Amino acid sequence: MAKGFAETAGQCRDIVEDVRKGIFRPVYLLMGEEPYYPELAYEEIVGHALDDSERDFNQTIFYGTDADADKVITAAMRYPVFAARQLVAVKEAQAMKDIEALAGYCRNPLPSTVLVLYFHGASPDKRKELYKTVKKNGAVLESAPVRDYEMSRWIVSFFNDKGLEITPDAAALLAEFAGADLNKISIETDKMRKNLPEDKTLITAADIENNVGISRQYSIFELTKELSLKNTSKALKIAAYVGNAPKFMMLMATAPLFNHFYRILRYEALMMGKPGAGSAEKAAVLGVSPYFLREYETAAANYPPRKCLSVISLIKEYDFKGKGGNSGEAQQSELLMELVAKILNC
Repeated sequence: MAKGFAETAGQCRDIVEDVRKGIFRPVYLLMGEEPYYPELAYEEIVGHALDDSERDFNQTIFYGTDADADKVITAAMRYPVFAARQLVAVKEAQAMKDIEALAGYCRNPLPSTVLVLYFHGASPDKRKELYKTVKKNGAVLESAPVRDYEMSRWIVSFFNDKGLEITPDAAALLAEFAGADLNKISIETDKMRKNLPEDKTLITAADIENNVGISRQYSIFELTKELSLKNTSKALKIAAYVGNAPKFMMLMATAPLFNHFYRILRYEALMMGKPGAGSAEKAAVLGVSPYFLREYETAAANYPPRKCLSVISLIKEYDFKGKGGNSGEAQQSELLMELVAKILNC
């Protein structure tokens, strides 16, 4: 079963805290479709395993495309030279054809070697021996993608880990900007912090707009809001602006629109099955902050289940058109305007 982002973040945090204290496992398996946490753990392990003066004789970095098991095992079986440990790392380990042959070494790894197997955006077969032996004798960090509807919560958690708070609308705006790219959010957050006063701990939507270069007034985030309210003139105005932005593609709109109307449908299903549900339960089911519940209440009134299903069908149709299916000569911006107009008429 894939781990939730809170568990993955906690495991990554444990690894980072240990290596900063000089505590290392003999083997690390860093894996998963979402590369942010494995990359973070990899950099921390490599950065702290050795002093700069020790690296020339005690650090060996392989790449999966060029490595084979014999070379990696031979390197791992060496003893450190004038150092407490040596580091052997395999980057892009998913490209190593005989990776499973490392299971024999991992059954009895050399205590003075730190072996790091980094699968970038991939994972080994958990049914096979390599995964099982590292799980038993080393440390495994598995990172599954954060789902779209979880992104705002992930951002709040990410900011909390940095000693910051972020308002719900600011988190939603940043999620819209970065999608599910955790590394992009990390980079933009670091940039933003350099431009803000050192004592500022509460990040608002205005901070995101001013420092990340997002216009909340003209964004998919605001478009979904105006569609929820059925504010025709403003929704069409935002759609025109968004659609004419450089490099705009329909997928940039259809994915968040689908997620939004799917949440509306989930809200309606909850209300039909449990009319007395409280705010906390509603927010948990939707995967959003209670801050946004009033918008979903309004949206559910404007798009009852039958209409909501029609909208989702439209979004799928225009997603297909945006990818070149039966769209004729229509431009991406024109497709967005058509879609928004049809949604408003549902």
